[in-house]
Amino acid sequence: MPLGSDKPGSSEEDKLSDSSESRNRADTSEQALGIRQRTPSPHRGNTPQSSPRFVSVEELMETAKGVSNMALAHEIVVSGGFQLKPSDPAEGSLEKRVQSIVHKAFWDCLEAQLGEDPPTYDHAIKLLGEIKETLLSFLLPGHSRLRKQINEVVDLDLIKQEAENGALDINKVVEFIISMMGTLCAPARDEEIRKLRDITAIVPLFKAIFSVLDLMRIDMANFAVSSIRPHLMQQSVEYERTKFQEFIEKQHNALDFTQRWLEESANSLVNSGAEATLAPAGAAASVGPAFCPLTVHNHAYMSLLRWNHRHTPFPETLLMDQSRFEEMQMALEQLTIVAAVLLITYNVTGAALSGLPGFADKLKRVVKVLLAGMHIPSFNMSETLATIGEKLCVEVNSCLSQHGFTQLSVDKAAVLKGQTQAVIKPDNSIRKLIDSRIQAFLMSYLDSSHQKSIPVVPGGLAPIQKELEEIAIKFSRLVNYNKMVFAPHYEKILKDILSKDESHSMGKSAGQG
Repeated sequence: MPLGSDKPGSSEEDKLSDSSESRNRADTSEQALGIRQRTPSPHRGNTPQSSPRFVSVEELMETAKGVSNMALAHEIVVSGGFQLKPSDPAEGSLEKRVQSIVHKAFWDCLEAQLGEDPPTYDHAIKLLGEIKETLLSFLLPGHSRLRKQINEVVDLDLIKQEAENGALDINKVVEFIISMMGTLCAPARDEEIRKLRDITAIVPLFKAIFSVLDLMRIDMANFAVSSIRPHLMQQSVEYERTKFQEFIEKQHNALDFTQRWLEESANSLVNSGAEATLAPAGAAASVGPAFCPLTVHNHAYMSLLRWNHRHTPFPETLLMDQSRFEEMQMALEQLTIVAAVLLITYNVTGAALSGLPGFADKLKRVVKVLLAGMHIPSFNMSETLATIGEKLCVEVNSCLSQHGFTQLSVDKAAVLKGQTQAVIKPDNSIRKLIDSRIQAFLMSYLDSSHQKSIPVVPGGLAPIQKELEEIAIKFSRLVNYNKMVFAPHYEKILKDILSKDESHSMGKSAGQG
């Protein structure tokens, strides 16, 4: 039997896939968690490593299923726009070619059977049976009248008898099916139902019916998702926590990368000399800073926005959101360059352009368009920044002329272009300034997530305030949800890390004494 949107006999799981973004995230989470079972744990000095625990194939399958369910539930809760869509192989792919060949063979066979004299209805009756099962699956428990109608009209035993006696009027059965589909479908499918009534050839009509039934399956599934989302949100934290606990009980060193991530955050704070929570009054000054778990934890989350996704394993507790953090990271990198370029432009032009309504937004749109695709390997940032410098000079001169100001001198234009191109360097002073202010804003937003007040956007970031606040909200929601789900694991790991740091500091203090 053929597989695909116009194919009878496929299960709903064969027919449905998530929206490409959400499905890929769920699949990536499952695959990554599965790989972690075979990945060596990171080196941690002299920490003894436990011996491997061998698991059966059945246990692995059960674990994979649990991870898949957990990832799917997570997507439904976190992705407000989560929807199921029909799976469709890429045009020109081997799967698409095979699918087309099998489809054609199936429908050609059906057409040949119906074209015999007298017609053979074996295939057609099987299709009617599948259509009947699909229609019945759309009914709710209270739809007893509709269920009775379907069972009476699409009575397969009766249809077989009529076919054997040459008395089957298949068009009458199909007309009833189309009418029932019109009763059960969403209003958005009324046009597809109308088109079905215009098809007269039986084989194309069967193909079209199955295509519309697939769309109706999608509609029903998405309605179910939207219905359960409020209830799932209430239970999702405990559900994910339970499923993850089941996973780590079957996996060897399942939190290695999470522990290393938090350890590196603590070490980074110590090395940078940042102090969030000072040592208690009266403590020896040589003991060093004492960090509270929240400080270390928030600092760790901030590090995810500078992550090397290609070479550094992501923490296990955040795998299902890795793509979201990577998207935010790329968006912030683009916003950093946009804000730096705009700051340079206004510094070079002086007070002439400051305060002009809409001009900053116009420049921002120009720069963002030119920076689109900046994370593609083939993207040439040096050439792009040179183009941006030229474009900025044109836009600035045009605006200055419109408002009666003198255009940029040759020297100023050269400075604007040169400073714009210099932004390519990560250690560029203006780029570093913008980046540090963005990081400070996000950290303050994270720290104030349980307060009503919203942090003030630092100077120089006004042109990107809207985009920055959107990212801050998304970032804060992801972090807070992740904290709720994995709080027991984080509390234990952070307690161990901070107690070790405190013991180490006390030891150094005693040695100095």
